[in-house]
Amino acid sequence: MKKYSVIIVLSLLSAKFYSQTKTDITSVIQKAMHDQELAWNKGDIDGFMSTYWNSDSLKFIGKNGITFGWKNTLANYKKNYPDSTAMGTLSFELISVEQLSPATCYVIGSWSLSRKKGNVGGFYTLLWKKINNKWVIVADHTN
Repeated sequence: MKKYSVIIVLSLLSAKFYSQTKTDITSVIQKAMHDQELAWNKGDIDGFMSTYWNSDSLKFIGKNGITFGWKNTLANYKKNYPDSTAMGTLSFELISVEQLSPATCYVIGSWSLSRKKGNVGGFYTLLWKKINNKWVIVADHTN
């Protein structure tokens, strides 16, 4: 009987710890995405990219297909958004943050750019992973 009591107590404690971690992770992701907005809106694409996993294994899926790697993704952003006029003002809306494990999260949201040459927007799905004690985007599918 003692054995079962210990198992129950440990299960309850781990469930409590997991829910606290999920709340903390959601806050971390919200802050990181807010920091991305701020960087973008200052015309700082390098700062915007600091939230992405700096690895050749990063995956970015957009209207032109898949891009592999942080450097290639950065180059595409700089090519497609050469100046602050093209960049406009970015805003994100988080729709869902789902913790898949203690080290992974799946995020769904919408984005919009307000610009003089015409507003654009769409939706995104992001896979976040905790790597080297930092939460980073490892896969981004944006339309």
